[in-house]
Amino acid sequence: MLQETVDEIAARLGASATLEDRSFQLLAYAAQSGNIDRVRQESILRRRATEKVRRYFEEYGIAVARGPVRIPADADLGVLARVCVPLRHHDVTYGYLWLLDDGTLDDEALASVANLVARAAAVLAQEARRRQDLGRNLRELFSTDAEERSWALGRLDLRGPVAAIAVRGSPDRVAALWTLPRGVLADPAFDAGDEPVVALLAPAGQAGELARRIQAMYATVAGVGDPRADPAQAWRSWREAVRALRVAGRVPALAPVAVWSGLGVYRTLARMSPAELREVAGEAGALAGDPELARTVEGYLDRAGHVQGTAAALGVHRQTLYYRLAKAERLTGRDLADGEDRLLLHLGLKAARLL
Repeated sequence: MLQETVDEIAARLGASATLEDRSFQLLAYAAQSGNIDRVRQESILRRRATEKVRRYFEEYGIAVARGPVRIPADADLGVLARVCVPLRHHDVTYGYLWLLDDGTLDDEALASVANLVARAAAVLAQEARRRQDLGRNLRELFSTDAEERSWALGRLDLRGPVAAIAVRGSPDRVAALWTLPRGVLADPAFDAGDEPVVALLAPAGQAGELARRIQAMYATVAGVGDPRADPAQAWRSWREAVRALRVAGRVPALAPVAVWSGLGVYRTLARMSPAELREVAGEAGALAGDPELARTVEGYLDRAGHVQGTAAALGVHRQTLYYRLAKAERLTGRDLADGEDRLLLHLGLKAARLL
């Protein structure tokens, strides 16, 4: 339906036309005639515009425009002049029709294809509603109950590998499914235990980029689970994503987007219950009242006891560092020259971050 519509629009206007969703993913394009620019070539070849090009176009207010927007050429970006026609349905923008402008696309010409534009917008709106309905099946797909997962798999046409994403933030804002690439399922108010989060399942190759884009748009944190070749194992990726989200919210060095495979020792700690974490954190509990001292010891242990590197990272003299380390040993009763004592303190300081 979309391909036929784009072909008809291009034929009526005699213009090179493409149609993209709100995430700038290419959905359909007509045969290109005349001069086409580098941006159009890359869009067709890669099926998606680059972030730099997207920002340029969005600066012209296309996401909220109620009618065609004329965008001037930009030689540095390789952009020829074009017209963007937002595909709006019930006052919501679901995508964009792009027309390279050779000077013949006046208001009358654009008005002549208004009915076709409305048809394309309605198709995209219907697709968004369908995806919202399918997204509700994530609750069963991510369940630990095998029967529920089997039921969900029967309703969803999934191909692996897939990866789960957990996002903390306002469900009302992140739930705009029409801004997400096709092939991504989302549930805007998933009960993850502590609080509702936004749950997403995406093709594995898109998961990291998608999580970063949502984080940037909504100033929140996100966790990404490891890919699973078999969608029936997506629930394991989801469990990892929720744990990674928890780490992202507590450990600034791993925020704003924490990927499960990159969490190091936090993969072990994130599996622990709050009671178990408190027990491990208790090994360094004596340092809790002195944040500077705790940061010094953690930095020292992070660098495997390298004094010069730790002093440089903390911006202190080596003698100051030695003084602080000696103080920490007195407070904790641990010997920082002993491997087991070092390990206990190190784990305790890491665990304390997750409480």
